Amino acid sequence: MNLLPAAAGARVLAFGEYQPANVVTNDDLAQRVETSDEWIQSRVGIKERRVAGPEDSVVSMGAAAGGKALAASGLAPADIDLVIVATCTLTEQIPNAAARVAARLGIEAPGAFDVNAACAGFCYGLGVASDSIRSGSARNVLVIGSEKLSDWLDWEDRSTCVIFADGAGAAVVAASDTPGIGPVVWGSSGDRADKIYLREGKYLYQEGQAVFRWATTELNGVAAEALRRAGVEAEQLTAFVPHQANLRIVEAIARKLGAPQAIIARDIVTAGNTSSASVPLALARMSERGELPSGSLVLTMGFGAGLTYSAQVLEIP
Repeated sequence: MNLLPAAAGARVLAFGEYQPANVVTNDDLAQRVETSDEWIQSRVGIKERRVAGPEDSVVSMGAAAGGKALAASGLAPADIDLVIVATCTLTEQIPNAAARVAARLGIEAPGAFDVNAACAGFCYGLGVASDSIRSGSARNVLVIGSEKLSDWLDWEDRSTCVIFADGAGAAVVAASDTPGIGPVVWGSSGDRADKIYLREGKYLYQEGQAVFRWATTELNGVAAEALRRAGVEAEQLTAFVPHQANLRIVEAIARKLGAPQAIIARDIVTAGNTSSASVPLALARMSERGELPSGSLVLTMGFGAGLTYSAQVLEIP
């Protein structure tokens, strides 16, 4: 039996991202629904967002982000033996996105599956990738969060159409002699699954105030536990990169973290809420701007429909 050797740890080698070219401003939305730039910014903190065109899909955007991450990692397609795509916005259940993304990138015969943990999906995928490497099931894993939320929006509903957007982010994870990804802390609150769901089976709907209360009062313990399991103090963090749900939520959680020195990801201002793509998108963009030096520690956190949540500490490549 030819077994892969179990690895002592796993770490991220590189990030990649993709955003559609179409920029939609708050003023653009004010032409469609009763809203304004001031109303949107004061409630969710968004100035603009990207909306996919007909040429963009969950698969194509995921492949674009994954291709950038793969190129930056220094690995070849043949080196990847597992592809994980986090998404909740495929318009069809079969076939999955991961196998199609792998084929587009020239990755032959990898393990390939999708994860649907909504906005926590990328963090779930990162945890699975790390565990797969440490158990010997894989050596190099491509993890992608890709969402086309515009397919699931009622563009006459200002409570959702002003928030959600499209895009993809990715990370290449590889075996390492020392851990670069902390233990994942994940969970769910299925008794509150009705707070975010598809209205009429086709329109994304959420009870905004209920989700806000849950995120700002119950998730700080998850962040603290992720730090504890990783053996990291809040004062050691270079950045905090939570799911970009709403700027008020991001800043409320950050205030309770106890890490005033940490840079707080505010990608939502120009990218909107891209569900499972938001954490890797923010990580990639912050890295490109030089805000995350190699070796720095970042706390990531995803949370959303399900209700699901997940957090872990990463060492930046």
